[in-house]
Amino acid sequence: MRMPDPLHRGRLVRRYKRFLADIVLDDGREITAHCPNPGSMMGLKGEGMTVWVSPAANPKAKLGWRWDFAQREDGILAGIDTNAPNRLVKEALLAGRIAEVAAYPDMRPEVRYREGSRVDFLLSGGGLPECWLEVKNVHLMREPGLVEFPDSVTARGAKHMGDLAAMKAEGARAMVLFCVQMTGAKRMALAADLDAAYARAFAEARAAGVEALAYACRIDDPDMAGAEVVLERRIPLADP
Repeated sequence: MRMPDPLHRGRLVRRYKRFLADIVLDDGREITAHCPNPGSMMGLKGEGMTVWVSPAANPKAKLGWRWDFAQREDGILAGIDTNAPNRLVKEALLAGRIAEVAAYPDMRPEVRYREGSRVDFLLSGGGLPECWLEVKNVHLMREPGLVEFPDSVTARGAKHMGDLAAMKAEGARAMVLFCVQMTGAKRMALAADLDAAYARAFAEARAAGVEALAYACRIDDPDMAGAEVVLERRIPLADP
């Protein structure tokens, strides 16, 4: 996935009301950018943090800027757009970079299933059982090398684990894929201290046969021309 072009570097002043961020660009301009992330963004919203923003794609947008990336003091880069993981996973599926499901020839996004839910991808064909694939965004790192999910309570995420378990019980294949939009990730675990209900739902789904994978992204230097974010390597995932 190509990074937006152009990107502008700056310093975060504050993130507030979930979807707003005040930023001072390197050229001195003070802007308010759209923050495409409704989560807590723990560890990624500190005052003075280096960030990158891009001009809004829609000229009629209420805010003229969008916040795309953040860099922590330890140099760790993170993509903060929670819409990006589905695009990253789609690209990886089409390129056959997710070995565990590379044999599926057909892919459909946003398919309705269960009550009031949509699965991110339905994989089918090749004489294989259908695979219901749910994607989760990960960008929490509280200790070096260890990424965690979630960064706040996610009742919706817990429901999705139950939905996947139900599909597995009906004879399909069901999987949750954690897309790690963060450099320096070596392993992943659940943040049960932040959402015990999700950790329980995850454990129950795993016991029912739902598969779980964690894949980390390569994130190029946002200042580099033609920079990309690419889902490319699997990392170990510890069960709760």
